[in-house]
Amino acid sequence: MRPALALGTTLTASALAAALLSLVWTPYDITSLAIAERLQPPSGAHWLGTDHFGRDIAAMLMTGARTSLSVALVAVGIGAGVGVPLGLTAAAHSESWLDELIMRGNDLVFAFPSLVIAILITAVFGPSATNAIIAIGIFNIPVFARVTRGGALSLWTLDYIRAAQVTGKGAARISAEHILPNIANLLIVQGTIQFSLGILAEAGLSYIGLGAQPPTPSWGRMLAEAQTMITLAPHVALFPGFAILVTVVGLNLMGDGLRDALDPRLKVRA
Repeated sequence: MRPALALGTTLTASALAAALLSLVWTPYDITSLAIAERLQPPSGAHWLGTDHFGRDIAAMLMTGARTSLSVALVAVGIGAGVGVPLGLTAAAHSESWLDELIMRGNDLVFAFPSLVIAILITAVFGPSATNAIIAIGIFNIPVFARVTRGGALSLWTLDYIRAAQVTGKGAARISAEHILPNIANLLIVQGTIQFSLGILAEAGLSYIGLGAQPPTPSWGRMLAEAQTMITLAPHVALFPGFAILVTVVGLNLMGDGLRDALDPRLKVRA
């Protein structure tokens, strides 16, 4: 396994393991307040210290990982689930009115960053993790549509695709049976990149109060709550920021490693 892929997979797996472990166990109950122990530095009792409410930061990070990762993962799933079929459809009808309609619609969505979309959604429905998922997911749709269309267009001119057309297969069947499997590696790599961007987007939305709401922990909101105490107790902001950094770097390294491993042009001949 390539070093970048191995390191990226290890870092990402660690974050996922912490999120899954929080489903059944955390060092302390995150809903339990201990004001007398507020802003304690890391110690044997509290591995990463406590926050301004006396809550254990390690437990908050583990539960926050579940929130941040699940929001990003579902948002990427929405983007891929809608964007990939749109991209395949646009490529199958290249240079037609349908292709033009789909791509101009993508341009329209691209004009509104996920933060602006989130503000619009929360203005109507209120801030929540669900609305953050919708906002990030909508922004991911044109990304996957463009990547899918670009990869599919390069395949539609190949001989085996023309042979499939001669046998009577329709555009939808060719896209599903021949195009999609051959661009799966491209989509997997893009998915890891969008996953890391989704974590950053969720952290940003939670930081300004548009993401997960109390008492649900989130890495972004932990940073927001710690900003006024960073000189008094820097560990309160350091550990959530480090968790975001490590997870995003891990996903980016994994994406780069997967790109190199799945691209036949980069494989070393035996």
